Amino acid sequence: MSERDGAGDADGVDDWSLPDDLEAIQTALIEWYEGDHRDFPWRRTDDPYAILVSEVMSQQTQLDRVVDAWEEFLERWPTTADLAAADRADVVGFWTSHSLGYNNRAKYLHESATQIESEYDGTFPETPDELQELMGVGPYTANAVASFAFNNGDAVVDTNVKRVTYRAFSIPDDDSAFEAGANDLMPEGESRVWNNAIMELGGVACTQTPRCDEVGCPWREWCDAYASGDFTAPDVPTQPAFEGSRRQFRGRVIGTLREYDELELDTLGHRIRVDYAPEGEYGREWLTGLLSDLESDGLVDLERADADDELVARLQR
Repeated sequence: MSERDGAGDADGVDDWSLPDDLEAIQTALIEWYEGDHRDFPWRRTDDPYAILVSEVMSQQTQLDRVVDAWEEFLERWPTTADLAAADRADVVGFWTSHSLGYNNRAKYLHESATQIESEYDGTFPETPDELQELMGVGPYTANAVASFAFNNGDAVVDTNVKRVTYRAFSIPDDDSAFEAGANDLMPEGESRVWNNAIMELGGVACTQTPRCDEVGCPWREWCDAYASGDFTAPDVPTQPAFEGSRRQFRGRVIGTLREYDELELDTLGHRIRVDYAPEGEYGREWLTGLLSDLESDGLVDLERADADDELVARLQR
């Protein structure tokens, strides 16, 4: 194993390591990515302007929805010169009409195009540090543009990358550890293909609900989570089992009552679970407690037609 310094750190942040056969790990991921991956159009270009537009748009919007907006944006303003010459209100209007998130991102994109034309003679800066001089371009976006346009970046560390490295190599949930681990994993001079590949791994294989075997994850033989079956991650908290839980039966109650105007207690009980027995463990007392919780939450009304009638449940209207 490739050890990190500070193994005695009290919080365990520095007490982690990567496998020794990093070259095999790197090769496996790149070959997997190059063999088959989602074909987003910005992955087919090294134009820094087109990549910057894709990165800014992707901050608030799912990638599948970005494609049309990205293509329309570049058709309307194909270069930084075109964008800089545009009326800012038109750029913001485009952003709003395509539901691309905070409008200030459109303003910053317009301003950064103006900077490139006026301060850089229309030529993009190429390093992450230089790119951060552009209006609204933070460390993550600057590094992404440097990586994908110029193959000149560090490892990208987004939510997907954190999830992958946490699960695969037990890197602790700490930003500095994730940054160090991601950069140790990346082969030198390969930021373009590597960052695309590891984000693709998190986007299609090591998702919140993992699809290891389904998509042929290339890291299964090294992955700690695959070996242990524990797929928790920083953005995937441990949750109680859903099957048989109160959450499941609350959902069944609501779903069943949507189909009927109202149901008597025992009729409802038999419809939501096969082992319902009025006097049993999962009987009237259990169901009344469940319905009382739903009533407190403002979802269900529970009442009697008169003093002798059985309880009746209905959705609150």
